[in-house]
Amino acid sequence: MALCSAGGAGRLTVNGLPVSGRAFAIGYVHSIYQAPSAEVFTVEGRRFTMRAVVSGSGGVLDYYALDGERSRTPDGAWVLRLAEPATYEELSLLTTSIGRRTLISGGRCLPLSRSGEVRLALELTLDVRGEPCPRLYSQSFFLKTAYSATEATATSIADMKKPHGWPEPG
Repeated sequence: MALCSAGGAGRLTVNGLPVSGRAFAIGYVHSIYQAPSAEVFTVEGRRFTMRAVVSGSGGVLDYYALDGERSRTPDGAWVLRLAEPATYEELSLLTTSIGRRTLISGGRCLPLSRSGEVRLALELTLDVRGEPCPRLYSQSFFLKTAYSATEATATSIADMKKPHGWPEPG
């Protein structure tokens, strides 16, 4: 998605990774269940909304203890579509080498810092980053799970006005 800004043409990115299909995910290996998992977000303007949690383990969905609709993908992954999506303008995450947190969008991946705090935000940028996804994320349900902006409910004004507190993901 190419957009214009005062500095010239730029692409909408999350931390430099181009946003494809108005959606992105934060992939990670859940520290307790040791299962590949992801938090799925849709994008509207400069805000992003967490819509679902996807995992190879149903226990990961239980860990979140959130209301929503559970289902299975054809590949056998578990999906929890949140009853009350959470909208952010930015989101701070603690990252470690254990979880291997990685931004995923359009079949490209951007590994996040191995240790410390990372602030996620949408921006227009000419300097895009990312690489083909490693096997953990490319062969799995992350890239196959049908969850695009057209399948997700659009962020409503009511969603945007809700408090944006969120439990720290696993």
